[in-house]
Amino acid sequence: MGKILPSDRQILRELGYQIAEAAVDPVNNERREHCRQVESLQNQRPTIFIYQEPWSELGKNGELNLLCQDEFCRNIEKEMRRTLYKWHNYPGDMTISAVSSQPYCINDTGFGIAEDVDTVSTDEENDVVSRHFNIQIKDEEDILKIQEPVITCDIEKTEECYQKRSEIFDGILTVNKVGTSSFWFAPWDDLVRWTGIQEILMDMVLRPEYVHKLIGRLVDCWIKRLDQYEAQGLLSAPLQELTISGAAQIFSEVSPAMHREFALEHEAGFLNRFGKIYYGCCEPLHNKVDICAECLPNLYKISMSPWVNFPVAVKNVRNRFVFAWKPNPAFLAYDKWDTEAIRRDIREKLTMAVDGGCFVEIHLKDISTVRNEPARLTDWNRIASEEIARIFNH
Repeated sequence: MGKILPSDRQILRELGYQIAEAAVDPVNNERREHCRQVESLQNQRPTIFIYQEPWSELGKNGELNLLCQDEFCRNIEKEMRRTLYKWHNYPGDMTISAVSSQPYCINDTGFGIAEDVDTVSTDEENDVVSRHFNIQIKDEEDILKIQEPVITCDIEKTEECYQKRSEIFDGILTVNKVGTSSFWFAPWDDLVRWTGIQEILMDMVLRPEYVHKLIGRLVDCWIKRLDQYEAQGLLSAPLQELTISGAAQIFSEVSPAMHREFALEHEAGFLNRFGKIYYGCCEPLHNKVDICAECLPNLYKISMSPWVNFPVAVKNVRNRFVFAWKPNPAFLAYDKWDTEAIRRDIREKLTMAVDGGCFVEIHLKDISTVRNEPARLTDWNRIASEEIARIFNH
Protein backbone atom coordinates (compact mmCIF):
# COMPACT_ATOMS: atom_id res chain seq x y z
CA MET A 1 0.00 0.00 0.00
CA GLY A 2 1.79 3.09 -1.26
CA LYS A 3 1.53 6.74 -0.40
CA ILE A 4 -1.67 8.66 -0.96
CA LEU A 5 -1.78 10.57 -4.22
CA PRO A 6 -2.38 14.30 -3.67
CA SER A 7 -5.29 14.18 -6.12
CA ASP A 8 -6.92 11.29 -4.23
CA ARG A 9 -6.47 13.09 -0.93
CA GLN A 10 -8.07 16.24 -2.30
CA ILE A 11 -11.07 14.35 -3.66
CA LEU A 12 -11.67 12.62 -0.34
CA ARG A 13 -11.20 15.78 1.68
CA GLU A 14 -13.82 17.56 -0.42
CA LEU A 15 -16.22 14.70 0.25
CA GLY A 16 -15.24 14.80 3.91
CA TYR A 17 -16.28 18.45 4.12
CA GLN A 18 -19.69 17.51 2.69
CA ILE A 19 -20.07 14.68 5.24
CA ALA A 20 -19.07 17.04 8.07
CA GLU A 21 -21.59 19.62 6.90
CA ALA A 22 -24.38 17.05 6.79
CA ALA A 23 -23.38 15.73 10.23
CA VAL A 24 -24.13 19.05 11.97
CA ASP A 25 -27.69 19.17 10.66
CA PRO A 26 -29.98 19.01 13.75
CA VAL A 27 -32.13 16.42 11.97
CA ASN A 28 -29.49 13.81 12.82
CA ASN A 29 -30.11 14.07 16.56
CA GLU A 30 -33.87 14.15 15.99
CA ARG A 31 -33.72 10.95 13.93
CA ARG A 32 -31.39 9.21 16.38
CA GLU A 33 -33.75 9.92 19.24
CA HIS A 34 -36.75 8.87 17.17
CA CYS A 35 -35.08 5.58 16.20
CA ARG A 36 -34.15 4.95 19.82
CA GLN A 37 -37.74 5.47 20.91
CA VAL A 38 -39.12 3.07 18.28
CA GLU A 39 -36.52 0.42 19.14
CA SER A 40 -37.35 0.72 22.85
CA LEU A 41 -41.09 0.51 22.09
CA GLN A 42 -41.80 4.06 23.23
CA ASN A 43 -42.97 5.68 19.98
CA GLN A 44 -45.36 4.25 17.38
CA ARG A 45 -44.45 6.73 14.66
CA PRO A 46 -42.67 4.48 12.09
CA THR A 47 -39.12 5.00 10.92
CA ILE A 48 -37.99 4.59 7.30
CA PHE A 49 -34.85 2.85 6.04
CA ILE A 50 -33.97 2.32 2.36
CA TYR A 51 -31.01 0.15 1.38
CA GLN A 52 -29.74 -2.59 -0.94
CA GLU A 53 -30.27 -0.36 -3.93
CA PRO A 54 -29.40 -1.09 -7.60
CA TRP A 55 -26.43 1.30 -7.56
CA SER A 56 -25.65 0.72 -11.23
CA GLU A 57 -28.95 2.48 -12.10
CA LEU A 58 -28.41 5.47 -9.81
CA GLY A 59 -26.29 8.59 -10.01
CA LYS A 60 -27.25 9.49 -13.56
CA ASN A 61 -25.64 12.91 -13.19
CA GLY A 62 -22.26 11.49 -12.23
CA GLU A 63 -22.68 11.87 -8.46
CA LEU A 64 -21.49 8.30 -7.92
CA ASN A 65 -18.59 8.28 -10.38
CA LEU A 66 -15.32 7.32 -8.68
CA LEU A 67 -12.41 9.65 -9.39
CA CYS A 68 -9.72 8.33 -7.04
CA GLN A 69 -6.99 6.10 -8.49
CA ASP A 70 -5.79 4.15 -5.46
CA GLU A 71 -7.98 1.16 -4.49
CA PHE A 72 -7.93 2.03 -0.78
CA CYS A 73 -9.07 5.56 -1.57
CA ARG A 74 -11.66 4.38 -4.12
CA ASN A 75 -13.31 2.17 -1.51
CA ILE A 76 -13.61 5.10 0.88
CA GLU A 77 -14.82 7.34 -1.93
CA LYS A 78 -17.51 4.87 -2.98
CA GLU A 79 -18.90 4.65 0.56
CA MET A 80 -18.91 8.44 0.96
CA ARG A 81 -20.52 9.15 -2.40
CA ARG A 82 -23.26 6.60 -1.74
CA THR A 83 -23.89 8.06 1.72
CA LEU A 84 -24.22 11.57 0.34
CA TYR A 85 -26.40 10.38 -2.55
CA LYS A 86 -28.86 8.77 -0.15
CA TRP A 87 -28.76 11.81 2.11
CA HIS A 88 -29.77 14.11 -0.73
CA ASN A 89 -32.25 11.86 -2.54
CA TYR A 90 -33.99 9.35 -0.25
CA PRO A 91 -32.72 9.71 3.33
CA GLY A 92 -35.60 8.12 5.19
CA ASP A 93 -34.42 8.21 8.82
CA MET A 94 -30.72 7.76 8.05
CA THR A 95 -28.18 9.73 10.09
CA ILE A 96 -24.68 10.95 9.32
CA SER A 97 -21.83 11.50 11.76
CA ALA A 98 -18.54 13.32 11.23
CA VAL A 99 -16.58 10.09 11.62
CA SER A 100 -14.56 7.93 9.25
CA SER A 101 -14.18 4.47 10.70
CA GLN A 102 -11.26 2.19 9.90
CA PRO A 103 -12.28 -1.44 10.48
CA TYR A 104 -9.76 -3.89 11.87
CA CYS A 105 -8.15 -5.78 8.98
CA ILE A 106 -9.39 -9.26 9.81
CA ASN A 107 -8.44 -12.44 7.98
CA ASP A 108 -10.95 -15.30 8.03
CA THR A 109 -10.14 -18.71 6.53
CA GLY A 110 -13.85 -19.47 6.12
CA PHE A 111 -15.60 -22.81 6.46
CA GLY A 112 -13.36 -24.75 4.11
CA ILE A 113 -16.04 -25.01 1.46
CA ALA A 114 -17.05 -22.36 -1.04
CA GLU A 115 -20.18 -22.23 -3.14
CA ASP A 116 -19.92 -23.83 -6.57
CA VAL A 117 -22.27 -21.68 -8.57
CA ASP A 118 -23.34 -20.84 -12.11
CA THR A 119 -24.69 -17.30 -12.57
CA VAL A 120 -26.79 -15.48 -15.12
CA SER A 121 -26.96 -11.69 -15.27
CA THR A 122 -29.04 -9.26 -17.28
CA ASP A 123 -26.85 -6.28 -16.33
CA GLU A 124 -23.10 -6.67 -15.98
CA GLU A 125 -22.90 -3.68 -13.63
CA ASN A 126 -25.64 -4.94 -11.30
CA ASP A 127 -24.61 -7.46 -8.64
CA VAL A 128 -28.14 -8.92 -8.57
CA VAL A 129 -27.82 -12.18 -10.52
CA SER A 130 -29.57 -15.54 -10.86
CA ARG A 131 -27.68 -18.45 -9.35
CA HIS A 132 -27.62 -22.21 -9.74
CA PHE A 133 -25.75 -23.96 -6.94
CA ASN A 134 -23.97 -27.25 -7.56
CA ILE A 135 -24.31 -29.84 -4.79
CA GLN A 136 -21.23 -30.55 -2.69
CA ILE A 137 -22.66 -32.12 0.49
CA LYS A 138 -24.80 -35.24 0.08
CA ASP A 139 -24.33 -37.41 3.18
CA GLU A 140 -22.69 -37.60 6.61
CA GLU A 141 -19.24 -38.25 5.16
CA ASP A 142 -19.38 -34.81 3.56
CA ILE A 143 -20.19 -32.96 6.78
CA LEU A 144 -16.51 -32.75 7.70
CA LYS A 145 -15.96 -30.62 4.61
CA ILE A 146 -17.23 -27.85 6.88
CA GLN A 147 -14.20 -26.68 8.83
CA GLU A 148 -13.66 -24.34 11.75
CA PRO A 149 -12.59 -20.87 10.62
CA VAL A 150 -9.31 -19.41 11.81
CA ILE A 151 -9.47 -15.70 12.61
CA THR A 152 -6.43 -13.41 12.67
CA CYS A 153 -6.02 -9.65 12.68
CA ASP A 154 -3.36 -7.90 10.62
CA ILE A 155 -2.36 -5.30 13.18
CA GLU A 156 0.25 -3.64 10.97
CA LYS A 157 -2.14 -3.26 8.05
CA THR A 158 -4.86 -1.92 10.33
CA GLU A 159 -2.48 0.70 11.69
CA GLU A 160 -1.30 1.65 8.21
CA CYS A 161 -4.86 2.10 6.99
CA TYR A 162 -5.73 4.08 10.10
CA GLN A 163 -2.78 6.43 9.60
CA LYS A 164 -3.74 6.95 5.95
CA ARG A 165 -7.32 7.77 6.88
CA SER A 166 -6.10 10.14 9.57
CA GLU A 167 -3.86 11.93 7.06
CA ILE A 168 -6.68 12.22 4.54
CA PHE A 169 -9.31 13.60 6.90
CA ASP A 170 -7.10 15.58 9.28
CA GLY A 171 -9.08 18.52 10.62
CA ILE A 172 -12.32 17.41 8.93
CA LEU A 173 -13.54 14.07 10.31
CA THR A 174 -12.76 12.04 13.41
CA VAL A 175 -11.00 8.80 12.47
CA ASN A 176 -11.49 5.72 14.67
CA LYS A 177 -10.37 2.12 14.57
CA VAL A 178 -13.42 -0.08 14.98
CA GLY A 179 -14.00 -3.73 15.72
CA THR A 180 -16.81 -5.85 14.33
CA SER A 181 -20.18 -4.74 15.70
CA SER A 182 -22.35 -7.54 14.33
CA PHE A 183 -22.65 -10.46 11.92
CA TRP A 184 -25.22 -11.61 9.41
CA PHE A 185 -25.91 -15.04 10.90
CA ALA A 186 -27.87 -17.16 8.45
CA PRO A 187 -26.27 -20.63 8.44
CA TRP A 188 -29.10 -22.09 6.40
CA ASP A 189 -28.30 -19.63 3.61
CA ASP A 190 -24.91 -21.30 3.36
CA LEU A 191 -26.11 -24.87 3.79
CA VAL A 192 -28.59 -24.86 0.93
CA ARG A 193 -25.87 -23.63 -1.41
CA TRP A 194 -23.86 -26.73 -0.59
CA THR A 195 -26.67 -29.31 -0.33
CA GLY A 196 -29.32 -28.18 -2.79
CA ILE A 197 -32.62 -26.71 -1.65
CA GLN A 198 -35.04 -29.48 -2.58
CA GLU A 199 -32.61 -32.11 -1.36
CA ILE A 200 -32.13 -30.70 2.14
CA LEU A 201 -35.84 -29.97 2.60
CA MET A 202 -36.60 -33.59 1.75
CA ASP A 203 -33.85 -34.72 4.12
CA MET A 204 -35.60 -33.01 7.03
CA VAL A 205 -38.32 -35.63 6.62
CA LEU A 206 -36.34 -38.59 5.34
CA ARG A 207 -33.00 -38.14 7.15
CA PRO A 208 -33.62 -35.82 10.13
CA GLU A 209 -30.62 -37.05 12.15
CA TYR A 210 -28.31 -36.25 9.24
CA VAL A 211 -29.76 -32.75 8.96
CA HIS A 212 -29.31 -32.14 12.69
CA LYS A 213 -25.67 -33.20 12.47
CA LEU A 214 -25.15 -30.97 9.44
CA ILE A 215 -26.64 -27.76 10.83
CA GLY A 216 -25.14 -28.55 14.23
CA ARG A 217 -21.67 -28.75 12.70
CA LEU A 218 -22.05 -25.42 10.90
CA VAL A 219 -23.39 -23.58 13.96
CA ASP A 220 -20.56 -25.01 16.07
CA CYS A 221 -18.09 -23.59 13.55
CA TRP A 222 -19.83 -20.22 13.74
CA ILE A 223 -19.48 -20.31 17.52
CA LYS A 224 -15.78 -21.14 17.25
CA ARG A 225 -15.42 -18.13 14.95
CA LEU A 226 -17.19 -15.88 17.46
CA ASP A 227 -15.01 -17.21 20.31
CA GLN A 228 -11.93 -16.09 18.40
CA TYR A 229 -13.32 -12.62 17.74
CA GLU A 230 -14.08 -12.28 21.43
CA ALA A 231 -10.74 -13.67 22.64
CA GLN A 232 -8.72 -11.45 20.31
CA GLY A 233 -10.62 -8.27 21.17
CA LEU A 234 -11.94 -7.85 17.63
CA LEU A 235 -15.49 -6.89 18.64
CA SER A 236 -16.58 -3.27 19.00
CA ALA A 237 -18.09 -3.94 22.45
CA PRO A 238 -18.91 -6.85 24.80
CA LEU A 239 -21.40 -9.29 23.29
CA GLN A 240 -24.16 -8.30 25.71
CA GLU A 241 -23.97 -4.77 24.30
CA LEU A 242 -24.16 -5.86 20.65
CA THR A 243 -27.06 -6.63 18.30
CA ILE A 244 -27.08 -9.68 16.03
CA SER A 245 -29.18 -10.26 12.91
CA GLY A 246 -30.13 -13.77 11.82
CA ALA A 247 -32.51 -15.62 9.55
CA ALA A 248 -33.44 -18.94 7.98
CA GLN A 249 -34.81 -17.72 4.67
CA ILE A 250 -35.14 -21.15 3.08
CA PHE A 251 -37.72 -22.03 5.73
CA SER A 252 -40.47 -19.98 4.09
CA GLU A 253 -42.74 -23.00 3.60
CA VAL A 254 -41.48 -25.03 6.56
CA SER A 255 -43.92 -25.51 9.44
CA PRO A 256 -43.40 -23.66 12.74
CA ALA A 257 -42.54 -26.94 14.47
CA MET A 258 -39.86 -27.84 11.92
CA HIS A 259 -38.54 -24.28 11.82
CA ARG A 260 -38.04 -24.53 15.54
CA GLU A 261 -36.46 -27.99 15.44
CA PHE A 262 -34.10 -27.57 12.50
CA ALA A 263 -33.32 -23.85 12.67
CA LEU A 264 -34.10 -21.94 15.86
CA GLU A 265 -32.99 -24.56 18.38
CA HIS A 266 -29.61 -24.76 16.63
CA GLU A 267 -29.28 -21.03 15.89
CA ALA A 268 -30.06 -20.10 19.49
CA GLY A 269 -26.62 -21.27 20.64
CA PHE A 270 -25.06 -18.46 18.64
CA LEU A 271 -27.76 -15.79 18.68
CA ASN A 272 -28.43 -15.83 22.42
CA ARG A 273 -24.88 -14.76 23.21
CA PHE A 274 -25.78 -11.27 21.98
CA GLY A 275 -27.65 -8.65 23.95
CA LYS A 276 -30.28 -7.98 21.25
CA ILE A 277 -31.54 -10.16 18.41
CA TYR A 278 -33.17 -9.08 15.15
CA TYR A 279 -34.54 -12.20 13.47
CA GLY A 280 -35.81 -12.86 9.98
CA CYS A 281 -35.44 -11.64 6.44
CA CYS A 282 -37.44 -12.80 3.41
CA GLU A 283 -39.09 -15.77 5.10
CA PRO A 284 -42.66 -15.00 6.31
CA LEU A 285 -42.73 -15.25 10.10
CA HIS A 286 -46.32 -14.22 10.87
CA ASN A 287 -47.13 -17.69 12.27
CA LYS A 288 -43.74 -18.16 13.94
CA VAL A 289 -43.57 -15.16 16.27
CA ASP A 290 -44.15 -17.18 19.42
CA ILE A 291 -41.55 -19.84 18.68
CA CYS A 292 -39.01 -17.13 17.86
CA ALA A 293 -39.74 -15.47 21.20
CA GLU A 294 -39.47 -18.76 23.08
CA CYS A 295 -36.16 -19.78 21.52
CA LEU A 296 -34.62 -16.30 21.46
CA PRO A 297 -35.23 -14.54 24.79
CA ASN A 298 -33.23 -11.48 23.65
CA LEU A 299 -35.40 -10.99 20.58
CA TYR A 300 -36.32 -7.32 20.17
CA LYS A 301 -37.11 -6.99 16.46
CA ILE A 302 -38.73 -9.38 14.01
CA SER A 303 -38.86 -9.20 10.22
CA MET A 304 -42.18 -9.12 8.42
CA SER A 305 -41.42 -9.73 4.75
CA PRO A 306 -43.57 -8.84 1.72
CA TRP A 307 -45.04 -12.37 1.86
CA VAL A 308 -46.50 -12.36 5.36
CA ASN A 309 -50.19 -12.52 6.10
CA PHE A 310 -50.23 -8.94 7.32
CA PRO A 311 -53.29 -9.02 9.60
CA VAL A 312 -52.01 -12.20 11.26
CA ALA A 313 -48.56 -10.65 11.63
CA VAL A 314 -50.01 -7.58 13.37
CA LYS A 315 -52.09 -9.75 15.68
CA ASN A 316 -49.14 -11.93 16.67
CA VAL A 317 -46.47 -9.25 17.06
CA ARG A 318 -48.63 -6.52 18.65
CA ASN A 319 -46.45 -4.35 20.88
CA ARG A 320 -44.03 -7.08 21.96
CA PHE A 321 -41.26 -6.45 19.42
CA VAL A 322 -40.31 -3.97 16.75
CA PHE A 323 -42.32 -4.85 13.64
CA ALA A 324 -39.73 -4.60 10.82
CA TRP A 325 -42.02 -4.33 7.80
CA LYS A 326 -40.46 -5.04 4.39
CA PRO A 327 -42.66 -3.48 1.66
CA ASN A 328 -42.62 -5.30 -1.65
CA PRO A 329 -39.78 -3.83 -3.78
CA ALA A 330 -41.52 -5.10 -6.92
CA PHE A 331 -43.50 -1.85 -6.91
CA LEU A 332 -40.31 -0.11 -8.02
CA ALA A 333 -39.73 -2.56 -10.87
CA TYR A 334 -42.99 -2.28 -12.79
CA ASP A 335 -43.03 -0.83 -16.30
CA LYS A 336 -45.43 1.90 -15.18
CA TRP A 337 -44.49 3.91 -12.13
CA ASP A 338 -47.72 3.78 -10.13
CA THR A 339 -47.40 6.12 -7.15
CA GLU A 340 -51.05 5.68 -6.17
CA ALA A 341 -50.63 1.92 -5.83
CA ILE A 342 -47.64 2.50 -3.58
CA ARG A 343 -49.57 5.01 -1.50
CA ARG A 344 -52.50 2.61 -1.07
CA ASP A 345 -50.19 -0.20 0.00
CA ILE A 346 -48.30 1.91 2.53
CA ARG A 347 -51.48 3.50 3.90
CA GLU A 348 -53.25 0.17 4.29
CA LYS A 349 -50.34 -1.59 5.99
CA LEU A 350 -49.33 1.25 8.28
CA THR A 351 -52.89 1.92 9.40
CA MET A 352 -53.37 -1.75 10.21
CA ALA A 353 -50.07 -2.01 12.09
CA VAL A 354 -50.48 1.20 14.10
CA ASP A 355 -54.09 0.38 14.99
CA GLY A 356 -52.83 -3.02 16.15
CA GLY A 357 -50.40 -1.40 18.56
CA CYS A 358 -47.24 -2.24 16.59
CA PHE A 359 -43.99 -0.29 16.71
CA VAL A 360 -43.01 -0.21 13.04
CA GLU A 361 -39.75 0.17 11.16
CA ILE A 362 -40.15 0.32 7.38
CA HIS A 363 -37.30 -1.41 5.53
CA LEU A 364 -37.43 -0.93 1.76
CA LYS A 365 -34.69 -3.31 0.58
CA ASP A 366 -33.76 -5.99 -1.96
CA ILE A 367 -34.33 -3.45 -4.73
CA SER A 368 -33.10 -5.20 -7.87
CA THR A 369 -34.16 -2.43 -10.26
CA VAL A 370 -35.84 0.97 -10.48
CA ARG A 371 -36.02 0.70 -14.27
CA ASN A 372 -33.23 3.25 -14.57
CA GLU A 373 -35.45 5.88 -12.97
CA PRO A 374 -33.65 6.90 -9.75
CA ALA A 375 -36.43 9.35 -8.90
CA ARG A 376 -38.61 6.36 -8.01
CA LEU A 377 -36.69 6.02 -4.74
CA THR A 378 -37.16 9.70 -3.99
CA ASP A 379 -40.88 9.41 -4.72
CA TRP A 380 -41.21 6.30 -2.54
CA ASN A 381 -39.44 8.04 0.36
CA ARG A 382 -41.73 11.06 0.00
CA ILE A 383 -44.92 8.99 -0.15
CA ALA A 384 -43.97 6.93 2.90
CA SER A 385 -43.16 10.11 4.85
CA GLU A 386 -46.46 11.69 3.82
CA GLU A 387 -48.46 8.65 4.89
CA ILE A 388 -46.73 8.52 8.27
CA ALA A 389 -47.50 12.21 8.75
CA ARG A 390 -51.13 11.65 7.72
CA ILE A 391 -51.62 8.91 10.29
CA PHE A 392 -49.96 10.73 13.16
CA ASN A 393 -51.04 14.30 12.45
CA HIS A 394 -54.75 13.79 11.92
